[in-house]
Amino acid sequence: VRPCSPPPYRRGSASHRACLIARYNFIYAKERLEAEAQLRRYFCDLETVQRIIYVAVVESFRSAKCHFWKVKINVKDTLAVCHRGGPSSLEVAVLDYIACHKDLYDVCTSVHEVVCAMNKNRKLPCPGEVDFLVISTLIRELCCLAFSMQTLIPALDIAFGVDGECFNRNMYYRSFDSDFTAPFVAYHVWPALIEDGTVIVKGEVVTKK
Repeated sequence: VRPCSPPPYRRGSASHRACLIARYNFIYAKERLEAEAQLRRYFCDLETVQRIIYVAVVESFRSAKCHFWKVKINVKDTLAVCHRGGPSSLEVAVLDYIACHKDLYDVCTSVHEVVCAMNKNRKLPCPGEVDFLVISTLIRELCCLAFSMQTLIPALDIAFGVDGECFNRNMYYRSFDSDFTAPFVAYHVWPALIEDGTVIVKGEVVTKK
């Protein structure tokens, strides 16, 4: 960890939050589709491709958050030595420091962890059928984004969906190939983005009877 005094950062947190949300939407609109195109070379079934990408998003956020907490503990121990404010101001200082020094995060390790987790996921094709590293660019972007989202107060996160759950119109859009009369989620295409329990960006699901 570098010298104790982090630069003034919290004053721009609103614009930083807006940029991260915009980045999440951009990944959904563009980079997700590029990853789909890469996977369609190996799988004809769109459902399989969409399930793979959804798991990639979930695992990317899980890994990034785990690494964030490890980095946060180290930074907090270091800044506490010379910090003059109270616990709450130390917390803000730690988050600001991490936000300004993103290289503290070993994203390559996260990408490896995500690919390994996907290889072990029973809902996805066997590892021999495709190397999930083909979508490593998407995974890397998601990990970096998820890590940065943890520096916000409150942090941004994704909602974890379960196949078979009741469709929630406040949290999800139905995919174009859904049965619009079906009340249950067959599978998830993209997770909703939430902030302190409130949906900020809706996700996408496929509903079928």
